[in-house]
Amino acid sequence: MFFSEEERLRLLKLYRKLLRLVWEYTTPAQVKDVRAVLTDAAKTGKLQRTVKEINPIVRNLNTALIVASEMGLRHASVISAMLYDVVVSKQYSVEEAEKTFGTSVGGILRGLTKANELYDRNAAIETENFRNLLLSFAQDGRVILIMIADRLNTMRVLKYYPEEKRLKIAGEASYLFAPLAHRMGLYNIKTELEDLSMKYLQPAVYFEIARKLDETKLSRENYIRNFIEPIKKRLEETSDLKFEIKGRTKSISSIWNKLKKQKIPFENIYDLFAIRVIIDSDLEKEKSDCWQVYSIITDMHVPNTSRLKDWLSIPKSNGYESLHITVMGQEGKWVEVQIRTRRMDEIAERGLAAHWKYKGIKSETGLDEMLTRIREILESQESSSAKLMDDFKMNLYEHEIYVFTPKGELYKLPKGATVLDFAYGIHTSLGSKCVGAKVDGKNVPIRYELKSGDQVEIQTGANQTPKQDWVNFVVTSKARNKIRQTLKEAALKEAEFGKESLRRRMKNRKIEYEEAILMKVIKKLKFKTVTDFYAEIGAERLEVNHVIDLYQEMDRAEKAVNEPTEVRSAETFFVDTTTVAAGKSKEDVLLIDHHLKGIDYKLAKCCSPIYGDEVFGFVSAVGGIKIHRKDCPNAPQMMERFGYRIVKAKWAGKADGSSYPITLQVVGNDDIGIVTNITSMISKEPGVSLRSISIDSTDGLFKGHLTVMVGDTRQLTGLIKKIKTVKGVKQVDRSL
Repeated sequence: MFFSEEERLRLLKLYRKLLRLVWEYTTPAQVKDVRAVLTDAAKTGKLQRTVKEINPIVRNLNTALIVASEMGLRHASVISAMLYDVVVSKQYSVEEAEKTFGTSVGGILRGLTKANELYDRNAAIETENFRNLLLSFAQDGRVILIMIADRLNTMRVLKYYPEEKRLKIAGEASYLFAPLAHRMGLYNIKTELEDLSMKYLQPAVYFEIARKLDETKLSRENYIRNFIEPIKKRLEETSDLKFEIKGRTKSISSIWNKLKKQKIPFENIYDLFAIRVIIDSDLEKEKSDCWQVYSIITDMHVPNTSRLKDWLSIPKSNGYESLHITVMGQEGKWVEVQIRTRRMDEIAERGLAAHWKYKGIKSETGLDEMLTRIREILESQESSSAKLMDDFKMNLYEHEIYVFTPKGELYKLPKGATVLDFAYGIHTSLGSKCVGAKVDGKNVPIRYELKSGDQVEIQTGANQTPKQDWVNFVVTSKARNKIRQTLKEAALKEAEFGKESLRRRMKNRKIEYEEAILMKVIKKLKFKTVTDFYAEIGAERLEVNHVIDLYQEMDRAEKAVNEPTEVRSAETFFVDTTTVAAGKSKEDVLLIDHHLKGIDYKLAKCCSPIYGDEVFGFVSAVGGIKIHRKDCPNAPQMMERFGYRIVKAKWAGKADGSSYPITLQVVGNDDIGIVTNITSMISKEPGVSLRSISIDSTDGLFKGHLTVMVGDTRQLTGLIKKIKTVKGVKQVDRSL
C-alpha cells in the first residue's frame, strides 16, 4: 500500500538507472544493504508523506539520480541521498548507516540531519540559525551538493505542494540554493533553479517570455543551423580536430535580467542564443586547440574584441574554463560562441565535482579550498541573513580581476575592488593600517579601483585606523566585515570612555543621576542608541556640559508639578500632511488571502502601493497586515526571512473617491520655468493633486521629488507620460 502502481513503475525505472550509474564503484553487497533498508522502511509504514502526491522513497531516488548523473558524485553521496528520509524519520540511525556503509556516509547523513533539525525549527533563512546551518554544511562540501540536489528535485515537483508553501520554497531556491550552485560551478542546475523560482515568484513575466520564445523558436533554430553549418565545414576542411557544435537558447531568468538591466523590449535582445564548440583534445593541447578554433571562426566572422572573455589562461575561482567570443552573424546579429574542450565542458556542466574525476580523486575530498570564501563570510560576527546573501551575490556573480603583489603572487578579486580590498585580502592588520599603494610604481589613494594585471604594493601608516566611509568603497565581504568589526570595537571603547566622562562630570557638579531623565535627553538629541550617544561624548563631538544643562532642564520640568499644562516649543508645531486623502474608502478595495474582507490593513510606506499595483500582504509583528508592492525593495528580504508571514492580496472593485500618495522623481534642466510648467500641468489633471515638492539643483540639472495623490496605476502612467512631454524634462521615475 506504500506505493501506487504508477509509483512502483517509476521506482523500478529509477532503481535500474541508478544501478547502471553506480555499478563501477558500489559493490553488490552495498546495493543489497541499501535496498533492504528502503524495503523495510516501506513495509513498516512509519515513513510519512509530507506531500500527498510525493512518495518519499521515490523522491530520494530522484535526488540520488541528480547527485549521480547531473553532479557526477559517487558512492558515499549517492547512498546518503537514498537514505536521507529514512534517517530523518528515525527509521534508521546514522550510527547503523556508519557501521554498514562507512564513515563518509555517516558524516554526510549527520550533516543532513542537523540541517533538517534547523529547518524544523523554522530557521531556514533566519539570521543566527541560518549562519549555523551553513557552517554545518561547510564541514563537508558534499552536504551542500546533496541539499542543492534535493532542492532542485523539490522545485521540479513544486506544483504538488500546497500553494502557501510554494512562495517560501521558491524564494529559498532563488536566494540561497542558486547562488550556492553557482559557487560550486553547477551552471545548469543554477540556471534551472532560477528559472523554476521565477516560474512561481513571477509567473506573469515567466510565461510571457516563454510564450515569446516559443513564437520565435522556428526562426531561431533556422538561424543557428545556418550559422553553424559553414563553421563546421571550415573546421573539417582546415583542421584535424574532433569536435561537436551545438546551439542553446538563453534561460528565461537570464533573459529577464538582461531586459531589466538594459531596459529594452524583448524584441531588441540580439544574443538570445549561444553556440558552443566542444573539442575532443589531449590535456597538453587543450589551449592551442581552443585558440585554433578561435582563429578559424574570427577569420569567418568579425569579432567584438571588447566582449572577449579568456578563462583559458586564468580559470574562474570555481574551476570554470572556456573561451567566449562574440561575432557578427547573418543579418547583422551578434552571436556568442563558447569554445572549450570535453573536459572543460564536463566541469562546466557538473561543477567542482567533475574535478575529482580528472584529478583521479576517488574519495570525494578536497572541497575545503572551494569553501574558503563562504567561511570568510560566515565567520563574521556581523553576518545577518540579508547581508550574507548580499555578500554571496556580490562575490559569486561579479566578474573577477587578477592583480599581483610585488613578489609576483596572484590574487583574484571582484571587479571594482579597490586598493583597500586588496590590503584586507592579504591581511586584516595591513588593511587597517593602509594609507595608499603604489600601482605599477605610481602612488594611488586607498579608494583607487584596481584593474587586471596591476602590480600593487600596499603602503601603511602607524597612526592609520579604519574610517566609517571606508565601508562605502570596498566591495569584498571580508574587507567590509573587518572594517565594521573594527569600527564597532572602537565605538564601544569610545562609549565606555564617554559614559565615564559624563558620570564623573555629573558627580563633580553634585547632580544626582537618573536613568529615565537621561533617556529623555538622548531621545531629545535624536540618538538611535545609547551607545551612539556615549560614543559621541567619548569622541568629544558632543559637549558634556551641554548634555548636563539639558539634563537639568528636563529634571526641573519633571519636578514642576504646579505647571498644569505641557510647555511646547513653537519648533515642535507642524502640520501633518499625511491626513490628506490617503485613506481607503469604507468599501474594501483589497481581498486578503482567501478572499477575506474586513481585515485591518495598512499600505506600506516603503513602497507606497496604489490601486492596480501587483501586491502582497505581510503580517506584522504587532498584528494587522501591511500591503507591499511585489517589486518593493524590501520584498526579497521579507520573502527570504519571513516567508511564512506572507499572504496573498489583490485589488477588488475600486471604491469611489479613493486616492493614494506616490512620489515621483523628476530630473531636468535647471530652469524654474520647467518646474512651473510641471506643477501647472498637475493642477489641471482631473483627480490628481500635488501634495508636496522639493527641488535640488546641481551642475545645470534639477532633481525634484513630487508627492502627488492619484487614484490608480492607470492614472499614474498617464501622468508620467505627460510630465515626460514637458520640454527640458529628461527623466521621470516612480520612487520606491
